[in-house]
Amino acid sequence: MDFTTRHSGHEAEIIALFTDTFSASEGAAEGQLIGKLVTDMFATVDGRDMIVVCAQDGGPLIGSIIFTRMTYAEDARTVFILSPVAVAPDYQRKGVGQSLLRHGLGVLRETGVDVVLTYGDPAYYSKVGFNQITEETAQAPAPLSYLHGWLGQSLTGKALEPLKGPSRCVPALSDPAYW
Repeated sequence: MDFTTRHSGHEAEIIALFTDTFSASEGAAEGQLIGKLVTDMFATVDGRDMIVVCAQDGGPLIGSIIFTRMTYAEDARTVFILSPVAVAPDYQRKGVGQSLLRHGLGVLRETGVDVVLTYGDPAYYSKVGFNQITEETAQAPAPLSYLHGWLGQSLTGKALEPLKGPSRCVPALSDPAYW
């Protein structure tokens, strides 16, 4: 398995991966919703505020994760949020997602990111160091529909101290439908 952070020129393939993966697992409407999210991210997020990591298996794209910048009004730390994550259905439950996440977290560490957040299944994301957090630790950018899914981790080797101030994510991710 090979990893890359170069996605320029491959946006259509990445969007298709997210659309197809979510359609297969959650239905066509969810696939279209997540496909639109990724399309909007590519169209509107500055390259300095987005890190895309892709996994390939001898050529075909088999997985992708996207990290985008979050800001906390009164906190100088560099924070990114992981969302969304997709692994092609034929490659699920084979360690691809965990490998992709570990690689992506390494990329964030190398670029000086202090904190990474995500919103999802605690059992899945805890395997790569995420812990459940509350909004006292990190305010979410929108009301959470699944409180136990708010997760975070420090990438500095220090404990995750509460992030200060109101949060803001990239506009593409601020739609309440994702929260």
